[in-house]
Amino acid sequence: MIAAAITAFALVCHLGASLAAPSPPPASPSGVSQGPKPELLARLLLALLTVILTARALGNVFQRFQQPPVIGEVIAGIVLGPSLLGRLAPQVSALVFPSEVLPLLGVLSQVGVILFMFLVGLQLDAGQLQQRRQAVVAISHASIVVPFVLGSALALALYPRLSTSDVPFATFALFLGVALSITAFPVLARILRDRQIHRTQIGALAISCAAIDDVTAWCLLALVIAVARQQAGAALVTAGLAVAYVAFMLSVVRPALRQLVSHVERSADSRQKSVALLLVGLVASALATEAIGIHALFGAFFLGALIPRDSKLAQELAGRIEDVVLVLLLPAFFAVTGLRTEFGLLRGLEHWLMCLAILAVACLGKIGGALLAARWTGLAWREAAALGVLMNTRGLMELIVLNVGLDLKLISPTLFAMMVFMAVFTTLTTAPLLTALKIAGPATRLDARDAESAAAVGAGGET
Repeated sequence: MIAAAITAFALVCHLGASLAAPSPPPASPSGVSQGPKPELLARLLLALLTVILTARALGNVFQRFQQPPVIGEVIAGIVLGPSLLGRLAPQVSALVFPSEVLPLLGVLSQVGVILFMFLVGLQLDAGQLQQRRQAVVAISHASIVVPFVLGSALALALYPRLSTSDVPFATFALFLGVALSITAFPVLARILRDRQIHRTQIGALAISCAAIDDVTAWCLLALVIAVARQQAGAALVTAGLAVAYVAFMLSVVRPALRQLVSHVERSADSRQKSVALLLVGLVASALATEAIGIHALFGAFFLGALIPRDSKLAQELAGRIEDVVLVLLLPAFFAVTGLRTEFGLLRGLEHWLMCLAILAVACLGKIGGALLAARWTGLAWREAAALGVLMNTRGLMELIVLNVGLDLKLISPTLFAMMVFMAVFTTLTTAPLLTALKIAGPATRLDARDAESAAAVGAGGET
């Protein structure tokens, strides 16, 4: 059979050798795209391979030092950027991350962040927010308001030195205040689980407050983006469209999601179709908020938050996309962030003093605001300080906000590098500070009396 096929093909080639085809048409300026070149795809795959291996390696190293692996992945992005690899081995950096690959890597990273924000919304436990309403509301709002006010005040010193005239001061101050108000909900949850304190009074309060922080901060960020992208009149239109979007999602989409979840609970055969439908809804929601002018991330997060967290459909959806996002796409985001972070821009004593001022204001606002509010709701000093340290964890959420600000040209590359340093430092110090406060292990688990105290805190009482 093989010999016959070879013979037949040879005969076809012999018969076709004398044939002539017409000349190719002239190239049109607006012709059909021919797609990426094969060598470009190979370079993209090389960049992804380098990013994944470096992120996994440093993630494992930091995990051995009782740090969440995401910290190692963040630092892996910085290591691969101009701050280290680009400085020590520029030829290797140019080979692995050529300029034509960076836009493709950036698109992959944005898709990864959109899916990640959907997962964050999917894992948001609204029930916890109801159980400890008064304490959670007081602590979470204090840990937002205090750093927001301090951050906007810090803008008075940073704006004439690190900004440009095309960015209005009010927009700059608003963004800086929001950026200093972020708490990294996913990283915080990982730290709490690693230290076995997620079922303690402190852990439950911290995760509830971080959830409210995330929701509030993303709403504020949506406001900043709307103001930055539009003029005053158009910003009002954007705000009106955003309200209409939220009303539609709550009145139409949420009941539809509940019916879909109920249908999946009764019939397992429809689960795959339901997952496909939700992914279509995810893209549509992200596209809607992007078109409105409040960024696709908000639409992805909001849709995820509307899906019942404990449903089989939510678990199925998270199981299908979580590994791809965490292992493949998020490291690409860290790499893009690292490639945009150049600590070499921090030159001289003045820049480093401004960097330390940002770090001091960030820590003072988060830790101080949460600590005082926790004391006011009845927690002891040690537990209140631990809660403040936990709320000071910024991590990945901060990097997402900073990348949005840099894309919109609200902050300069120099200020971006300073803020990345602050985000990494505040996250790295969380575990050591908790150890110093002796907040770890089974000794801090809730017993029956502790549970009553937690309920008293939730009711606004004394512990």
